[in-house]
Amino acid sequence: MNAPTMPLGPAGDIRDTRLADAISERYLSYALSIIMSRSLPDVRDGLKPVHRRLLYAMRQLKLDPDQGFKKCARVIGDVIGKYHPHGDQSVYNALVRLAQEFAVRYPLVDGQGNFGNIDGDNPAAMRYTEARMTEVASAILEGIDEDSVDFRETYDGEDKEPIVMPSAIPNLLANGAEGIAVGMASSIPPHNLEELCTALIHLIKFPNATIGKLVELIPGPDFPTGGILVEDKEVITAAYKTGRGGFRVRARWELEKLGHGQYHIIITEIPYQVQKSRLIEKIAELLLARRLPLLNDVRDESAEDIRVVLEPKNRTVEPEMLMEQMYKLTELESRFSLNMNVLDADKTPKVMNLREVLSAFLDHRHEVLMRRTKFRLRKIETRMEVLEGYLVAYLNLDEVIRIIREEDNAKASLTKKFDLTENQAEAVLNMRLRSLRKLEEIEIKGEHDSLKKERAGLNKLIKDKKLQWKTISAEIAAIKKKFSGKANPAYKRRTEITSAPKVIDIPVDAFIEKEPVTVICSEKGWIKAAKGHVEPTAEVKYKDGDGSKFFMHAETTDKILIFATNGRFYTIPCDKMPGGRGFGEPVRLMIDLGNEHDIVGLFLYKPGVKYLAASSTGRGFIVKSEDVMAQTRGGKQILNVKGEDEAVAICVVEGDSVAVIGENRKLLLFPLDEVPEMTRGRGVILQRYKDGGLADVKTFTKADGLSWKTGDKTRTETDLLAWDGKRAQAGRLPPKGFSRTNKFS
Repeated sequence: MNAPTMPLGPAGDIRDTRLADAISERYLSYALSIIMSRSLPDVRDGLKPVHRRLLYAMRQLKLDPDQGFKKCARVIGDVIGKYHPHGDQSVYNALVRLAQEFAVRYPLVDGQGNFGNIDGDNPAAMRYTEARMTEVASAILEGIDEDSVDFRETYDGEDKEPIVMPSAIPNLLANGAEGIAVGMASSIPPHNLEELCTALIHLIKFPNATIGKLVELIPGPDFPTGGILVEDKEVITAAYKTGRGGFRVRARWELEKLGHGQYHIIITEIPYQVQKSRLIEKIAELLLARRLPLLNDVRDESAEDIRVVLEPKNRTVEPEMLMEQMYKLTELESRFSLNMNVLDADKTPKVMNLREVLSAFLDHRHEVLMRRTKFRLRKIETRMEVLEGYLVAYLNLDEVIRIIREEDNAKASLTKKFDLTENQAEAVLNMRLRSLRKLEEIEIKGEHDSLKKERAGLNKLIKDKKLQWKTISAEIAAIKKKFSGKANPAYKRRTEITSAPKVIDIPVDAFIEKEPVTVICSEKGWIKAAKGHVEPTAEVKYKDGDGSKFFMHAETTDKILIFATNGRFYTIPCDKMPGGRGFGEPVRLMIDLGNEHDIVGLFLYKPGVKYLAASSTGRGFIVKSEDVMAQTRGGKQILNVKGEDEAVAICVVEGDSVAVIGENRKLLLFPLDEVPEMTRGRGVILQRYKDGGLADVKTFTKADGLSWKTGDKTRTETDLLAWDGKRAQAGRLPPKGFSRTNKFS
């Protein structure tokens, strides 16, 4: 059995088209429909179709600010049934956002019930919530019944909807807009309405005003959640000049002082579109991951106002450093992009600068003014015609009543008898007889004269361009007064604008809790950091056959410099060292030091300190502590050695003289200024040897004498004339009683 064939349409509907061309055509049609009918706001009223339809439906339901609330479900039902054939939940989400004070700078919907919160909690179902329009929404709809804008048929052709709203306020910039279309997007932050009105009035007076001047009047966005905008004026101006850019917004905080030097940081405002619950969750995650070493705890104590408490690690933590760390790692600092990609009056997507957006709004207001004026003129003409008919009826009241009562075709009789127009006759007939008796000539003529005067004024307005812009300026001034900070504190600027903050260099030490430690390094190279400042006489655990070699007091924020026989310096932070309860760890696991090399010296890093390093061949030089700091495990080569030569001695530079003793037990003293200061190299000859090499080196003050240790005692020799010489000499045997180890310490 053959399947029934479907009847074909008109022959003109059948075309031979390449598949690629057909797909491209349909994709472009889809893309344009998304851009024009869903995603991008209109520059004139700042609304997308769904928002426009929501407000119009609420207008039809008489949900004015001074009227009672109605269920949101009723509003959503009218919207999706008459104007917007989409899912009810998506439309309800759009309505909810228009009512959220933390999402919209000037809410268009006055909500009653649970409409969500800044924590990101969902609103109640639409059957439980109620809504009506706000004063701002009324201003956007002002004059919509006065032929101020064009209407089009709804999707099913059963009704009409406005193409654009009259919009007495610059809603696009006042409330901002965001949208993602096919191949393009829009991102416009909210601004302060009072500042926008000031700029509009200025632009009317000076149509060629520069972007720089407009930015002086509109210094930047004004977010509903407040915060602090940290951008230089030049950056803001450049963004408004091109229509593209971005703004950094930081949370506002204050210091809450407690007793005994303790304090808390209180976050009172957070950046726009940041969910408070997610923000705190993120901070808590970073805290657990130990990525916030300056922070001890975070708590949310918010009620109606935001109050997020940050507890520092200790009272020594600088609050500015803590907040810089928080800004860097969390959403307490966020960036809001600016992309003023909007639909112009011709429904064409375009990226506009600030002046173009303001000018487009003024052009729209001019068109609305002219259309409302002409509409009013038509109403006046109709009313004056009716009043003239009423006057005839008043002057011939008895006859009019008789005709109405007795004549079969009263309309034709009135028209013929008193030379009335069809509209005049209709108006007289539509009046109740009681009203006819009450007609008074003075009232009719008074109203007629008033309308005549108004008509003359409107005709003058239509002909006079300057008067038109003066009227628009007066309307904007009235909006400015109505929505100023004086009229309502809620309309005051919330976002503070400051210059970009100076980059605060946060030292790594700032992330480390400062505590006293004792660095202990054994003869075999096991190192550890015991808590507190342990006395050298205290009992310390070592492995069998091992003993103490280096012992010094430090802080967890300090760094240790290690000088090895390979002539390299290594750096180890004290906070990275193992604890002091066990034997510690081999230092070779912490730095790249081979088994063939040993530690020569271990020092606490201090800026400005100088060291004298020497090799076994008797060469050496002076080097600054800043020049020996190593950034890697591999260390930093300072004293160049090769072959059997190795670094054997190092000391802190103090005094005015150098003492060098060789393995041959020859001692030489010479002035310190004979030793050069270098950053790297072999150095100069300190002492010459026929056999053996250098054993130890020391700097000292000659006037105080040369000291050395013998067992537990320290001996000082002041008569040093016999050993005085020049650098690179051989020297003489040391004084009697000098250490048999050929070491000064």
